[in-house]
Amino acid sequence: MPLRLIFMGTPDFSVPTLLELVAHGHEIVAVYTRAPKPGGRRGLQLQPTPVEEAARKLGVPMLTPKTLKTEEALQEFRAFDADAAVVVAYGMILPQAILDAPKLGCYNLHASLLPRWRGAAPINRAIMAGDAESGVMVMKMDVGLDTGDVAMAERLPITDTMTAVDLHDRLSRLGADLMVRAMAALDRGGLQLKKQSEDGVTYAAKIDKAEARIDWSKPAHEVLRHIHGLSPFPGAWAELENARVKILRCELAKGSGAPGEVLDEQLTIACGEGAIRILELQREGKARMQAVEFLRGVPVKPPMRLA
Repeated sequence: MPLRLIFMGTPDFSVPTLLELVAHGHEIVAVYTRAPKPGGRRGLQLQPTPVEEAARKLGVPMLTPKTLKTEEALQEFRAFDADAAVVVAYGMILPQAILDAPKLGCYNLHASLLPRWRGAAPINRAIMAGDAESGVMVMKMDVGLDTGDVAMAERLPITDTMTAVDLHDRLSRLGADLMVRAMAALDRGGLQLKKQSEDGVTYAAKIDKAEARIDWSKPAHEVLRHIHGLSPFPGAWAELENARVKILRCELAKGSGAPGEVLDEQLTIACGEGAIRILELQREGKARMQAVEFLRGVPVKPPMRLA
């Protein structure tokens, strides 16, 4: 029997899970997402969230409450008479009364191997910290910050070629499949829950734009992971000829020199130890481009430096 589900999510990371639940026959009785925000070229047009756009195409009831802490919001939530709620990057705290409303509970898809990287930016932080792997987990939610009991998990290696958007896209698809399997197990009464370990807890704080400036004095591998962990947003940056340049993709390279020194005409840059070669970048106010394309218009060669 299909489950009656409330789906709660906001960004594009959430959409594959919503679509897979529908494809596997579950009844989505309501979709909760964040309210549209101003955007567009002039910043004046309200931009619906990716989940709102998906919900409208599916023709399911869609809500954008500013809070879930009122009695009115609780009664509205309860009225859907859901078996369970599925939460994927919703971006709003669920109070205990909401968590208790569905018959079988609320289940969150989190993009890390809990208890490592609880919090807002687990994908970015895993790459920036040099982690060898990441993954997705389904947990039954409680009022803590990603502290609920874990039901199922899938792991994924992090390679030095992966940027945050690469890992985001792979985990989004992996997570959709995992949540479908979790809901199938929940439906048949076979979903096993396990308490999270108290060892190895780390917190993935929201990315601050002040973190984005590249520190060339660090070893090349740390510089690479910093760049990839912030690509494409907010984008790690350096200054070239007094102009800010975002570096979006790079690779480890041979060479040494003063930190930030340009070592050749292929955008090889010295770090505190070793070097990286820039593969993709973006000047202020310009589109992102491959390094070879950039070099046609902006010759970069020794003894130039990236500040």
